[in-house]
Amino acid sequence: MRNLTKMLFAGAVAALMLPVAAQAEIHEQTLRFASAGSEGSPLVEGQRKFAEIVKEKSGGKIEVKVFPAGQLGGDMQAVSSLQGGVLQMSVMNAGLMASLAPDFALLDLPFLFENPQEADAVMDGEVGKIFAQQLDAKNLVVLSYWELGFRQLTNSRRAVEKVDDIAGLKIRVVQSPIYLDMFNALGANAVPMPFPEVYTALETGTVDGQENPAPSILTAKLNEVQKYMTLTRHTYNPMVMLYSKPLWNKLDADEQQLLSEAALEAAQFQRQLSRDSDAKAIEAIAAAGTTVTTLAPEEVARFREKTKGVAEAYAAKADPAIVKLLNETIAKAREAK
Repeated sequence: MRNLTKMLFAGAVAALMLPVAAQAEIHEQTLRFASAGSEGSPLVEGQRKFAEIVKEKSGGKIEVKVFPAGQLGGDMQAVSSLQGGVLQMSVMNAGLMASLAPDFALLDLPFLFENPQEADAVMDGEVGKIFAQQLDAKNLVVLSYWELGFRQLTNSRRAVEKVDDIAGLKIRVVQSPIYLDMFNALGANAVPMPFPEVYTALETGTVDGQENPAPSILTAKLNEVQKYMTLTRHTYNPMVMLYSKPLWNKLDADEQQLLSEAALEAAQFQRQLSRDSDAKAIEAIAAAGTTVTTLAPEEVARFREKTKGVAEAYAAKADPAIVKLLNETIAKAREAK
């Protein structure tokens, strides 16, 4: 009996001496992952890829249920649910975070990025880490950065071949002040609106047009209620994949590591899918009957000039150190190309 007691005590001591990770357990649980993206879009395909990776890594113990198309509410409603610990996960346009952390507005500066690789350098580097710290203070955990892509302009009234053609058009924009200011500066009447409401607003003529990346336009079938598309590439959108901090803190270390690794894997998949889908989506939209216009270089320059004041105003509001770091990171990426 004494030997048995010694054995049990020795086993208990050995267990206590094991690394925390070795003792941790992946618990059976279901996570809800929401977005405003349309079914079939690179965004939602990325969500589903994440769910697959998590299922595999957890041995089926963690199930991720995907809720696309604003089923659990619009983006800003999702943010509130994350902060309150009601919803586990969401992914959305990173620029929307400007309402919580004003420096995020820098990501939506018109004509900031020339290609996705510049954005990757920013989001995967020090700037992305700083942004993640800012959101951590707002009860949001950043798991990875995804891509929505370069935004293009559509409308149902006339072909936009030059910047003056935008004058008077009612254009739905993202619920962010910089988009309102940008399109008002271009001569439009900008109307902020959640993405799930856009199709109906276009169909009923509540707004004349909208602006989104081509894959988003195609999968949401917005081209069905739009006659013209102009390849403006006025803004490039990184996306931010978020987890509720109150709920994150309840996870074991192993569970946090598993989800973090899965998020990074899914990000690489989603970014590449988005980039592969862009040109194909533009071709499909044109083939379906929408008139697609490519701007002449001199018109692109006029777009830049018209929005220059907006870019300068928002850059002036941001932390000068972050602005400097952002510009240096983009410059390095351009030199390396």
